[in-house]
Amino acid sequence: MKNGWQIKKLDDIVVSTTIGLVRNKNQQGNGYPYLYVKMNNISNDNSFDPSGMVRVEASAAELNRFELVDGDLLFNTRNSHELVGKSCVYRSIGKTPVLFNNNVMRIRFNTGLTPEFAGYAFSSQIVREQLEAMVSGTTNVAGIYYKHLKSLKIPVPPLPEQQRIVAILDEAFTSIATARRCAQQNLQNARALFESHLNAVFSQRGEGWVEKPLGEVCIFNSGGTPSKKNINYWKGDIPWVSGRDMKSTRLSDAALHISRKAVEESSTRMAPAGALLTLVRGMGLAHGAQIAELMGPCAFNQDIRAILPNNDIVPRYLLFALRTRINSSENVLSSAAHGTLKIDMDGLKKVSVPIPALTQQQQIVYGIDRLSEETQRLASIYQRKLAALDELKKSLLDQAFRGELTADGKNAGRKLAEAGG
Repeated sequence: MKNGWQIKKLDDIVVSTTIGLVRNKNQQGNGYPYLYVKMNNISNDNSFDPSGMVRVEASAAELNRFELVDGDLLFNTRNSHELVGKSCVYRSIGKTPVLFNNNVMRIRFNTGLTPEFAGYAFSSQIVREQLEAMVSGTTNVAGIYYKHLKSLKIPVPPLPEQQRIVAILDEAFTSIATARRCAQQNLQNARALFESHLNAVFSQRGEGWVEKPLGEVCIFNSGGTPSKKNINYWKGDIPWVSGRDMKSTRLSDAALHISRKAVEESSTRMAPAGALLTLVRGMGLAHGAQIAELMGPCAFNQDIRAILPNNDIVPRYLLFALRTRINSSENVLSSAAHGTLKIDMDGLKKVSVPIPALTQQQQIVYGIDRLSEETQRLASIYQRKLAALDELKKSLLDQAFRGELTADGKNAGRKLAEAGG
């Protein structure tokens, strides 16, 4: 530990800790006088996000106890295991009093610890590892209790050193945030260019092209799931495709495999090489139509339909044409009663598909695949840059709380940003 630094327990450096108040739907409304912080106002990047705050009523006693002040640390005490322990420093957003709910703990530190330094401390690996060990509960519902949290050990340097570290991290993280925005925008631009090209290809009609409903040029097959109780069904070498496998436009394998007996005795079906599999139900549709060309025979589940095109249609041409038409249609993709996204089969069969000659289809596929490869190459570059920026941020935090952060740290994010998005 660096000279002058101390390791202090959380309980020794706080003025107060308070769990927020409960407010149900009957105690919320636009006419109420106070704003109300919930868990989702603590963003994933450990900053305070005031968007989406609701208004609530509260008594004078509640206001006195639960009103936030600038510099309070907000700590998410209950959530999924992945999100419990998120924290941020609250920053005042105006004159309207702000309260907080019972899934959030307010931690107010004494004058020996600046709010900014505390905020960075709770984001650091040295603190995150301790918090992870304190989490109890299930994957979906987990929590951290103050009886454990109070023993949290935090490296505390003198105030001038805290201020120096915060100044370096603030400048470095601002540069990192700028570089992230640039990389994310370039990633979006690359993907948008590809989608724009697809739309241009399938919105025009060349000479001799015809438009036909999908139902007139294809055969459709449903899938199913073999009984999980029969372990022999799940001991085989036949790929069994489900929604989680639909991550590519070409499929030759799946996470799960079934036996020939499972195909013969259950509702699942086999689709041949060249068939298209399309997801018709599931949250995977949140990103648009999910369609893949089979490179070898596969079975598939009930959330997927197999589409077998006529001989005058190149399967991969149909994949791109169909994906474009579904994503631009208002009648095919919708939500089921319970909120799950689905593709309406009647609407799907009515989707109009432009059909040129076979040689033109092959030329179009060749051009799309070349552009797709370039898009993926660019996407890989920008994703690596995003990962490098995240790693830099983590590294700077680790250096800070090992007492090793130098003035060079504030230039690191800027150098990556200047290296190009």
